[in-house]
Amino acid sequence: MTGEPSGERRADKAGYIFAAALIALAAVIAWAAAHIGATASYSPVGPAAAPYAVAFGLAVLGLATGVAAWRGAIPEREPYDVAAVLTILAGLAALSAVIWAGGGFILGTAILFVATSRAFGHTRIVLDLAIGLALSISIYVVFTKLLSLSLPQGPFERLF
Repeated sequence: MTGEPSGERRADKAGYIFAAALIALAAVIAWAAAHIGATASYSPVGPAAAPYAVAFGLAVLGLATGVAAWRGAIPEREPYDVAAVLTILAGLAALSAVIWAGGGFILGTAILFVATSRAFGHTRIVLDLAIGLALSISIYVVFTKLLSLSLPQGPFERLF
């Protein structure tokens, strides 16, 4: 006997930590939104409206997570594969390094795709690289040609 009534769960400490992190993130976003320099415009909704909405949503989620942790209603966490998480983080680091070195968005994103698919157990690296290149080229074309946004340039991007 543990001294607890059967069927009752204890408060979840990790849930409290996660709730506090969500509320802290909401506070940081709200603080940053308060310091956005807004110029006069035709609309009463300024550039700070979206960050305030995100901060509000995070605060609500933080409070709800805190209540769920207090009630012991947070579901049991599933085990996770540390190697898979590290592989994805290595892919993100490779994306940053490729962009920093001038390799561009397409190559960096393709490498990230290969790392992520490897983390999920796929072992056909050449196929993953081909799929990653096709997807990243498609994304690049949509963002730069259709949406007129600027993405990091590299050797592949100069072809478009």
